[in-house]
Amino acid sequence: QAISPDDVLFAYAGVRSLYDDGDGKPEKATRDYHLDLAEGFREAPLLTIYGGKITTYRKLAEAALAKLEHFFQLGPAWTAHSPLPGGDFPITGVDALVAKTRRGWPFLSDDHARRLVRAYGTRVDMVLGNAKSMTDLGRDFGASLFEAEIRYLMQHEWAHDADDVLWRRSKLGLHMSADQKQAVAEFMTAARSLSAAE
Repeated sequence: QAISPDDVLFAYAGVRSLYDDGDGKPEKATRDYHLDLAEGFREAPLLTIYGGKITTYRKLAEAALAKLEHFFQLGPAWTAHSPLPGGDFPITGVDALVAKTRRGWPFLSDDHARRLVRAYGTRVDMVLGNAKSMTDLGRDFGASLFEAEIRYLMQHEWAHDADDVLWRRSKLGLHMSADQKQAVAEFMTAARSLSAAE
């Protein structure tokens, strides 16, 4: 089947900022990060981070704090052995966590439980809460996205708008109609307005 640009649903690009080490050839620029601390007299210190990549973010964070440690009272580095939120289970434990999730919320399909576990790990219980049925998860927006999950993302993962939920956090937008995406956007706008009014 022929594919045309009209068939594209989603596109993204990644940009890596590199530190100009003076070599003159972009392909020779270091892929490592560089930290520059400006400490002017009677001025707040400014730490500028050049380069880096997502896979080394913990080492970068520790290096940044080490650069600033003479301004703050810091404890020892701790991130190397600390799991990300929801990641406090063995790498081979996905199936066991899916089974546990299905036992706790038996109304979920296997596919739905697996998607939630892969997205939130042990925080799946924060997403599902005390739900006893699909109805308790709130409005069904399609593609297994329910109101409870959106509320979790807004409250705990700083999701601000529909793009945050549908593209940046889940890619569920690939499986939803334009009307469903619009419904998510309207729901989130109303939820933000209600939260701001409280």
